[in-house]
Amino acid sequence: MSLTLAHAATAPAHTTQVFLLPLGTTALPPSAAGDLPTEARGYVESALADEQKFVTLNHFSHQHYFVVLEKKPTPALQLEALRKAGHQLQGLLKKEKTAEVFIQNLSENTDAALALAEGLFLSAYEFAGYKTDEKSRQGAPLTRITLVGAAATEVQVTELQHLLEGVLFARDLVNAPLNKLNAQQFADRLAEAGDAAGYTTDILDMAKIESLRMGGLLAVNLGSPEPPTFSILEWKPAGAQNEKPYVLVGKGVVYDTGGLSLKPTPGSMDMMKCDMAGGAAVGGVLYALAKNNVPLHVIGLVPATDNRPGGLAYVPGDVLTMHSGLTVEVKNTDAEGRLLLADALSFARKYHPELVIDLATLTGAAVRAVGTEAAAVMGTADADATAQLLAAAHRVHERLVEFPLWDDYADHMKSDIADLSNLGKAEAGHISAAKFLERFIEGTPWFHLDIAGPAYLTAPDSYRGKGGTGTGVRLLYEFLTKQLA
Repeated sequence: MSLTLAHAATAPAHTTQVFLLPLGTTALPPSAAGDLPTEARGYVESALADEQKFVTLNHFSHQHYFVVLEKKPTPALQLEALRKAGHQLQGLLKKEKTAEVFIQNLSENTDAALALAEGLFLSAYEFAGYKTDEKSRQGAPLTRITLVGAAATEVQVTELQHLLEGVLFARDLVNAPLNKLNAQQFADRLAEAGDAAGYTTDILDMAKIESLRMGGLLAVNLGSPEPPTFSILEWKPAGAQNEKPYVLVGKGVVYDTGGLSLKPTPGSMDMMKCDMAGGAAVGGVLYALAKNNVPLHVIGLVPATDNRPGGLAYVPGDVLTMHSGLTVEVKNTDAEGRLLLADALSFARKYHPELVIDLATLTGAAVRAVGTEAAAVMGTADADATAQLLAAAHRVHERLVEFPLWDDYADHMKSDIADLSNLGKAEAGHISAAKFLERFIEGTPWFHLDIAGPAYLTAPDSYRGKGGTGTGVRLLYEFLTKQLA
């Protein structure tokens, strides 16, 4: 998709424009009325008096849209309403085949135009896909969104552009099928994005992974005809404010059949190209940080493979020796994501990080607990860091629900013959999975984000769309940039 955010001092006459109006507006301010004919102005003001929140005025050659801010319990929810208004706007612009729209903020909320533009930009995303029939291609004519005057600064517009590009990069990766994105291709795409954005990439091959004794990643890969990869992405600008890096870890299972513990299909396996959404999000965050030259040292770790039942595939009952030296009894080969993450979390400790955050489409239990409306979060970071992460989640509306990591849950992961089992009880599966991961990151502040619900949607949902959503990119960018002095 080629869509650009821009800034301009004024909007040209006879162009499609959006006016953001203060809460409770019933009369158009002069800057929104412009040279509207009396009848047209009366039509809009009558709609506003009727408490309509979204009013369309069709001039045939162009359109004017009037969006009234809504009263919401929190500022964050007001911004979310504007993102959703951006989605509504995109539907109208697409119908009119509008190529450029100008947004003017006449409300008291200084972030209103940015939020509307964000929802509009994300709603305009369409996965390019692989269709060859021109008639089947929808195509999005919108090419430019321009914020006018005090609606935003040029710096804010550029920053938002790069952030949303990171989201779309993650969406593209998640939406690609296995035959277009195996572990090596995934690593190559992450490296290409690094070349474009400015972060460095080191791709560890099978020989290096074996030398590091990453028993979890190697075991999951045993059934695959293609080798695993372990990508190390690093953004370390000269002016980084943090002495110790933040480390992001993303699950990179490019396709998950469940292995010998085969998933049922349809309904369970058919969407498993999305099982690398955590790794895709890590790539999107690093892209946005680097493109915006954010002065933070951040490292991304993405272990990648597919999980298949072929060849010498690992089996229930196997005992693995992990990168950390701990042993794990395999009870279910479909509990594979935690094995990759465990090796990566153990590897992350070598950096003596300020904080480690992992993202993974890890458990159905998280989906059953909070649905697609939120992700589950657990961890060992302190209360202040937790509060900051939850606040960031609300600001960008990628909400998190915190679950406990009580010691009682460690009993769920006990094994008779190894240090740990890779499968717990049927109850609280997202918590016991996190409790498993905790053993590999002990002594380091850490958050685990189970994004299994919101990472991939089977039905359209406003600006999140259908398919890969890019969940985690906006959240972690917001959280990390708020760490700046």
